[in-house]
Amino acid sequence: MAFAPQIRIPATYMRGGTSKGVFFRLDDLPERCRVPGEARDRLFLRVIGSPDPYAKHIDGMGGATSSTSKCVILSKSARPGHDVDYLYGQVAIDAAFVDWSGNCGNLSTAAGAFAIHAGLVDPARVPESGVCTVRLWQANIGKTIIAHVPVADGAVRETGDFELDGVTFPAAEIVLEFIDPADEGDGEGGGAMFPTGNLTDELDVPDSLVPGGRLTATLINAGIPTIFVNAVDLGYRGTELQDAINGDADALFRFETLRTIGALHMGLIREAGEAARRQHTPKIAFVAPPDAYTASSGKRVEAGDIDLLVRALSMGKLHHAMMGTASVAIAAAAAVPGTLVNRAAGGGERNAVRFGHPSGTLRVGAEAALVDGRWTVTKAIMSRSARVLMEGWVRVPADSF
Repeated sequence: MAFAPQIRIPATYMRGGTSKGVFFRLDDLPERCRVPGEARDRLFLRVIGSPDPYAKHIDGMGGATSSTSKCVILSKSARPGHDVDYLYGQVAIDAAFVDWSGNCGNLSTAAGAFAIHAGLVDPARVPESGVCTVRLWQANIGKTIIAHVPVADGAVRETGDFELDGVTFPAAEIVLEFIDPADEGDGEGGGAMFPTGNLTDELDVPDSLVPGGRLTATLINAGIPTIFVNAVDLGYRGTELQDAINGDADALFRFETLRTIGALHMGLIREAGEAARRQHTPKIAFVAPPDAYTASSGKRVEAGDIDLLVRALSMGKLHHAMMGTASVAIAAAAAVPGTLVNRAAGGGERNAVRFGHPSGTLRVGAEAALVDGRWTVTKAIMSRSARVLMEGWVRVPADSF
């Protein structure tokens, strides 16, 4: 019997925001994996350790959660006004599937830092000290992200006193700007930022899921396609932590059913069966007015500390904090009077909100305007941090891909 040797591929393991992932330079990948296709997907599945029926990722770099089952590819960009092209793959845990349909906002932070670490940014643009502006082309969604990365002695400064709920230790702050984060396609009425043309929609849902068979939702495509519903309509307060949702199989089934219905209304899928093959998008989240609760760390969050409560699901489970791209959607929706997010925050015009999530709080901002009867968001802003955890080579069996 012939045994395949292991090959080693240069890689860097990084935390970005409240996520972790394996980062690659495009030129370091095996040649057949430098283009989209089955070989690349199979490589990333093996790197992460999926599919894993035990849901532990013991034989890979993943952490068996949506926040830790991620791979990133960066390369120098030929696009004017950009430093690097950034491509993100969300690796399924229990299925042989890599979802390329959206971005990871948390790892966008690490992408800016990795671009400097990996020598992909023109050295002339990296100051000896101060802040380096890294211009990312997010290839999954065709959007520009600007990362303001702190630099000391010509290298990324990773340590600092910036604290991010959901991350154990403080680090250096990286400010992210998501430029024109809404979808640019044409939509009826309100345009593609609101795919149905409405700030809220009444969805027909099974009576077994929601009493009365009607559910009010805000469907928005900014940062990442997201379905927002009111917590109270589902019997929740909005203060729930992970175990309250992830330990309830019926609740997870209900959220996935509602996510599928929302995806159909947003035109992201043509029939319900496609939702299982599009796990990364759309996201589904529930919102509520401010209320006091104890975060997963034991930190007390008072109602006066926040503008609203938001809980979001990623890859079928309640997220331990908040996805970066969903934070963009929250910021955009909060800036538009009449959305469920805006109403939960108290209504009116606002360009920033602080929301409560399972791990604590986060402040996000967005610049929105009503132009020719259509809402547009020109920019969303948030702060995150990033740090290299390990660098060297990742090893995979040569017959994996």
